[in-house]
Amino acid sequence: MTQKIHKTGPIILSVDTSCDETSVSVTSGLTVLSNIVWSQSNTHAKFGGVVPNEARREHERKIDWVLKRALFYAKIQGNDLDAVSVTVGPGLAIALGVGINFAKELAGNYSKPLIAVNHLEGHLLSPLARAKNFQFPISNFQFKNKREETFSYQPPTSNNQPLTFPAFGIVVSGGNTLLVLIEKIGKYKILAQTIDDALGESLDKSARLLGLGYPGGAILEIFARKGNSKKYPLPLPMLGRENEGFYSYSGIKTAFSRMVNKLLTGCEQLDKQQIYDLAASYQHTAFEHFIRVTRKTISATIPIYNIQNTTYLFVGGGVAANADFRRRIRMMCKQLDFTPLFPYTKKLYGDNAAMIGAAAYFKYLKKDFIDPKKIDRIPDLKIGNAVRV
Repeated sequence: MTQKIHKTGPIILSVDTSCDETSVSVTSGLTVLSNIVWSQSNTHAKFGGVVPNEARREHERKIDWVLKRALFYAKIQGNDLDAVSVTVGPGLAIALGVGINFAKELAGNYSKPLIAVNHLEGHLLSPLARAKNFQFPISNFQFKNKREETFSYQPPTSNNQPLTFPAFGIVVSGGNTLLVLIEKIGKYKILAQTIDDALGESLDKSARLLGLGYPGGAILEIFARKGNSKKYPLPLPMLGRENEGFYSYSGIKTAFSRMVNKLLTGCEQLDKQQIYDLAASYQHTAFEHFIRVTRKTISATIPIYNIQNTTYLFVGGGVAANADFRRRIRMMCKQLDFTPLFPYTKKLYGDNAAMIGAAAYFKYLKKDFIDPKKIDRIPDLKIGNAVRV
C-alpha cells in the first residue's frame, strides 16, 4: 500500500455498467480515492436514446482502460484491495452483464470477496461519499452487533449534529423516481414512486420534443434559465391527490407535446425565446409536482411511524445535478425543518462506481458477500418494500 493513502476503511474496487456509463472506482471506507466514468452519450446521441447492444459493446471496449485509470489515480495495485463490488441491478440486462463478469474475474484473480450492490441504494447513499481531503475517524462507524447498528457520522452540512435514523431519501434518476424511508442503512421502505415515466425520463423526452438532443435533461436546464416559467402553463399531475404516494409524468408530457405541436402550426420551427420559455415551463411544472408529492408524503409519514427528530433528507440521482431542483429541495427542507444531504461533487449525481463503493462499504462491515457462482444480473431490482401512507 502506498504510504500517501490515508486509509479510512476497507479498500473496495467497484464497477458499474448499469446503462450507458462505464465506471470503476476505488474507495477506502467512504473516502473516494478514484472515480472514473466513461460516458457513452456521444455514441447514443445519434439514436436519440440508449441502444442496448451498442452500450454492451462500448462497455466491453472501454472497461479495461477505465480500470487502469481508476487504479492509477488511487495509487494502488490489485493486491491492495480488500473486496470487489459490482452493480447487479436495476439497469439494462445486457450492460449489467459486462460489469458483473468483469468484477467476478477481478475478484477471482485477486482472491478477494465479491459484493453485489443495488444501483438504487448506491444513488441513495451517494451523499455519504467523501473526498480524499475530508478527514473523519473510522470510529464514527459503530456496529452494536451483526443485526443492529448505530451510525454517528457527522456530515459537514449538519452543524456537527450526528446523523441519525430513521431518515428520508429520494432517488431521481433517468429511470427511477422514489421517495423512501431509511429505517437504517440497508433497510428501506418505498413511500412514493412513479406510476409511469420517471422525472429524469420526462425531462429528456420534453427536451427531445424541443429538438435539444440527447441526453436532454442537462440541456433543458440551460435553456430553462433564460425562459419564463409562467409563459406556457401546464396542468399539475395528481392535483389534490398528492398524498396517494405516486408521481406521474405521462400526462404532463402529453400536454406539453400538444402545446409544442400547436405552436408549430403554420410555422417551420420555434424561435429561441419560445424554446427557452417552453423549457422553463416544463421544468417548473415537473419539479413542482415532485415537491408537492414529496412534501405531503413526508408530512403524512411522520405521525404514522411516530418518527421523532428526523431532520435529514438524502438526495441522489442525476436529476439532482439540476441547480433549480436542488434549490427547491432546500426550500422544502426549510419548511419541514430538515437538513438536505447532497453528494459533494456533481460526478456523484449521475451513474458512477463511487456511489456503489459507498453502499458496498456497509455490506463489507457486515461481511455481506456473495458467491461468484451465484451472482447474476437483476434488471428490475427494487429497493425496500412499498408501503402506503
